[in-house]
Amino acid sequence: MTYVVIAIIVLLVIYVLVQYNSFVKVNNKVKEAFSTMDIYLKKRWDLVPNLVEVVKGYVKHESGVFEEIAKLRSTSYDNMSLAEKIDTNQQVTAGLSKLMAIAENYPDLKASKNFSDLSSQLTRIEDEIANSRKYYNAIVRQLNTKIQMFPSNIIAKIFSFKESKMFEANEGERDSVKVEL
Repeated sequence: MTYVVIAIIVLLVIYVLVQYNSFVKVNNKVKEAFSTMDIYLKKRWDLVPNLVEVVKGYVKHESGVFEEIAKLRSTSYDNMSLAEKIDTNQQVTAGLSKLMAIAENYPDLKASKNFSDLSSQLTRIEDEIANSRKYYNAIVRQLNTKIQMFPSNIIAKIFSFKESKMFEANEGERDSVKVEL
């Protein structure tokens, strides 16, 4: 009888260790996925002021969009938490959508080499961000599912593993941008 109890305890300990290690592995994948996406978000963060300045030169009366983007960029990107980076970048995406929609109405601006170069860089970065968002969200889904499912949720609670936030489109990004001049 003692061998059975010892065997059950050993199996339970092995199970807990395996589950713990799998949580650590998935949690590290989430960090790596966000770090990769964060590189692209930072590139975009640094590109935005250049794009705004070029557009400002052509579009004097659209100051609201410029002020909105400048306000978002007034905080230091490096000092933001993961959740703040996600939220702020969702707002930057909405602001950039408005900015690009405004630019569509100015042929001189669209013909500008500076705007064209910045726009193509932004397009490349946005594609990279979209791909890295997909990967990040897939890994976050994997972690969150593991945290929510029984019996691994018990191990998650014991070792304080927390769900991560998905990178989702906000309501403004889902709607088409309306430009009124």
